[in-house]
Amino acid sequence: MIGIAPVGCAVFAYDYFDFDILEVAHGRPPAAATAMKRVLPDRIIFSYQGDGDLAAIGTAEIIHAAARERISRYSSSTTRPTDDRRTNGTHHPCGPEDDHHAKGRDTRQSGYPLRVAEMLATIDGASFIARTSVDSPKNLLRTRTLIEKRSDISRRGKVSVSWKYFPVPDGLGVIPEESIKWIQSDMIPVYPLGVLKDRYAEGA
Repeated sequence: MIGIAPVGCAVFAYDYFDFDILEVAHGRPPAAATAMKRVLPDRIIFSYQGDGDLAAIGTAEIIHAAARERISRYSSSTTRPTDDRRTNGTHHPCGPEDDHHAKGRDTRQSGYPLRVAEMLATIDGASFIARTSVDSPKNLLRTRTLIEKRSDISRRGKVSVSWKYFPVPDGLGVIPEESIKWIQSDMIPVYPLGVLKDRYAEGA
């Protein structure tokens, strides 16, 4: 197994996994994963990205990788380009500097949130798209099951690009317990959990 991690949220991933991790430029893990899988087709290749990395600077990479490589992908709780309009946080202060926690996303300035999982599910090359969360033991076990399924898909010779999100208390400016509640109250109702696409279940 080889992981691909960009500078940014995942920059220290190599300290937490007991296998090789390749560090790449911001937003470029899907491109690097594609190359790595073609050079070493017998390996399980995955990327670990924040959604600013994947859904902002790396949008082109993930879309074209999905179209070209029949990737498997799952995503969990989200921030930044996929933030709901109601979200408050330090990542996108939308009001005066001393008042950015009082306001959520200003769509006039930042645009509307991107539904990346739904967007990728429309691409013919995408094999497996699911949205999970780690806000509870039940959802954590569900996430683990989907990671194992994604790994099995990768063993079949497909490029596997994973988008993993966990609560980010410092980014939201809250304590850990409140970040869990934020996922449950603000994110899951807007971005429902579940499998959006499974070509293998469809027999493809």
